[in-house]
Amino acid sequence: MEKTVTEAIAYRRSTRVYTDELIDTEKVKQCLYNASLAPTSSNLQLWEFYHITNTDKLKAMSEACFNQNAAKTAQQLVVIVARKDLWKQRAKANINFLNRAFDKPNLEPHLLKRKKQATDYYKKLIPTIYTDFLGILGYLKFSVFQLMGLFKPIYRQTRQSDMRIVAHKSAGLAAQNFMISMAAIGYDTCPMEGSDTLRVKRILGLPRGAEINMVIGCGIRDEKKGIYGPRFRVPFEEVYRAVN
Repeated sequence: MEKTVTEAIAYRRSTRVYTDELIDTEKVKQCLYNASLAPTSSNLQLWEFYHITNTDKLKAMSEACFNQNAAKTAQQLVVIVARKDLWKQRAKANINFLNRAFDKPNLEPHLLKRKKQATDYYKKLIPTIYTDFLGILGYLKFSVFQLMGLFKPIYRQTRQSDMRIVAHKSAGLAAQNFMISMAAIGYDTCPMEGSDTLRVKRILGLPRGAEINMVIGCGIRDEKKGIYGPRFRVPFEEVYRAVN
């Protein structure tokens, strides 16, 4: 029986060693679909998910991940990729969706206003934030926005580095959706930052603008060796702050 969200979160551990038991490719794919439903900045969905099941590709990926056990013993691998470079394409997809969603005769005034606001957001604001040239425009916008921020609250993340962080945050949310979904059906995962990201990009045939967010090993945990130790978390009271 599938676990509840709380049960899945408690069950999920970074599994370093997997058994030889096969896992269902279609079930993993469904978990990746769940990943695509994660919250994402401006609904731009600047991510891609690479699901690796080919033996040769798995071996090459293991080498790119320094042959660590979480990659070497994984039955399948998933690579979460941040695609900040696709912002124009994804903004256009949102505009097309809005046109279809509001394509109704005699649309009520408040809905027409909502459509215009949303369309302007993707046609005007998103290009203002994401357009850059060698990082120069980003710093110019950053300076202007900081000045404006002296007089009113304003969005301040306008540099290339800021937008990379935004894309990776969304990708990280998708990755967590994926791993919790896997845990819910009794599958195990391990998110890995330890990899030669350039080699990973070459293996996957990714363009220059794509960035590796994380590689995730997938399989069934070895009950004796899979989890390296008991879970440690700093006391909750040290990280929880109630704001009254």
